[in-house]
Amino acid sequence: MVTQDQRRRQLAREKFLRQQQRRTEARNKARVRNSVIASVLGVVLVGSLALYTTGVLKDDDTKTNAAAEVTPSAAPTSKAPDPCAKPAEGKVKSQSWKKEPATTVDTSATYTMKLATTCGDIGVAMKTSAAPHTVNSFDFLAGKGYFDHTKCHRLTTNGIYVLQCGDPEGSGSGGPGYTIPDENLKDKSLKDNTYPAGTVAMANTGQPHTGGSQFFLVYEDSPLPPSYTPFGTVDAAGMKVLKKIAAAGENTGQGDGAPNATVVIDKATVTKS
Repeated sequence: MVTQDQRRRQLAREKFLRQQQRRTEARNKARVRNSVIASVLGVVLVGSLALYTTGVLKDDDTKTNAAAEVTPSAAPTSKAPDPCAKPAEGKVKSQSWKKEPATTVDTSATYTMKLATTCGDIGVAMKTSAAPHTVNSFDFLAGKGYFDHTKCHRLTTNGIYVLQCGDPEGSGSGGPGYTIPDENLKDKSLKDNTYPAGTVAMANTGQPHTGGSQFFLVYEDSPLPPSYTPFGTVDAAGMKVLKKIAAAGENTGQGDGAPNATVVIDKATVTKS
């Protein structure tokens, strides 16, 4: 006999897969539309083509790096007090690269990532040997200050339990300009289509090898298919920070939206030891 909990998990997985499919279809339509717009502009406004096209892509592109669809624009039903501090002074850097950076990390060494956030420090033990492309990319991006002053734009509190970060645009559609391959999808921690609490994994478009800079931190066991590169584990202090953020809720009241807490990564660093 199927229990209520099993049924809930099944429904969450089915909803997740439907959202992934809708997002992929929407992204493809947006790309076709933007291609047509770019062609027209090429005839009418040759001098301003590059600048205008960039604006169209930022406005029209869908959330290309998400664990599931986000609806942060819905009206909030209730809002808990903000438990976090004001962000440090500074602005997000606008940076993009055409290809994945060359590998410079030592796969036999230990690497840790520290996210100094407005809500507290989150330490992550990185799985370098199991996910070398991913860890190398984070080492590169953190060294460039790519994550500094960026918002964690999404919190889910129903079905799956994750905080999603790493988008310099804060919209769910940003990325570094390159993608990295999926890795470590057979990690022994991923059992019964569940990402356990403390897992740090890559977000993607729902298609293979489409990870960029966005990642999610799991604060409670979450039913998800093994499609998202698990590349780190949150430390005990970081889990307390995640719980605090989750307790403040998200802004839609539906379990999937922008966090009510002011979650900003003031500084991200990756350290070799």
